[in-house]
Amino acid sequence: MIHVAICDDEKYMSDMIKTSVSDFFRKKNMEITIAQFSSGECLLKYDKKIDILFLDIQMKGIDGMETAKELRNRKFKGVLIFITVLKEMVFQSFEVQAFDYLVKPIDEKYFERMMERLLASMQNSGKASLLVQKGYESTIISFEDIVFCEIINRKIYLHLVSSEVVDFYDRIENLVTKLDSRFFRCHRSYLINLKHLKSYKDGMAYMESGERIPVSRLRSKEFSSVILQYMKEWRL
Repeated sequence: MIHVAICDDEKYMSDMIKTSVSDFFRKKNMEITIAQFSSGECLLKYDKKIDILFLDIQMKGIDGMETAKELRNRKFKGVLIFITVLKEMVFQSFEVQAFDYLVKPIDEKYFERMMERLLASMQNSGKASLLVQKGYESTIISFEDIVFCEIINRKIYLHLVSSEVVDFYDRIENLVTKLDSRFFRCHRSYLINLKHLKSYKDGMAYMESGERIPVSRLRSKEFSSVILQYMKEWRL
């Protein structure tokens, strides 16, 4: 499931974007949720996940740029797309890592091309997140949110920081190619995220969430060097 939010104080514009976004993902057979907000203040009170945010820059009260800065200060990692009537405003968008901007009135062809680029970027962003396809449902999962991956037969179970477990069919070899060096295959049935490793003792990896993951004897020697390398790459 992809979670979309639209923040614009003009209802007709918000509804138009909602329709365009819904049509785009329906053609891709991908399920989404859409939340709409009429002000930056309302958006900043929202505490649920947002993967893609369409944000109007010119709004009463807290404008879109200030709203975006506050969201980034709160570690918002979603895709940000500005909506504006002034092209000059886009130069400020670099400060908040905006993906793109839409100039009112929105050109349908440009919108379609932008969404295609966005979807391709999300699907190929292996260093940041994993796109899980399960039937017609797609879910974007940040690498940081994955504690460990468990493989049972042909099914993969992603154990998340939230305690949620996401399952889907795939081969472990395919999954490994989509993950980065913070993940280590410590056992034929487990991949652990070293970010969430608390300690290692007597052939067991102890995760911050409390789980104990077995480390096979074949991989135990490599494990120590991998941990050291991880600390150099990700923590220093």
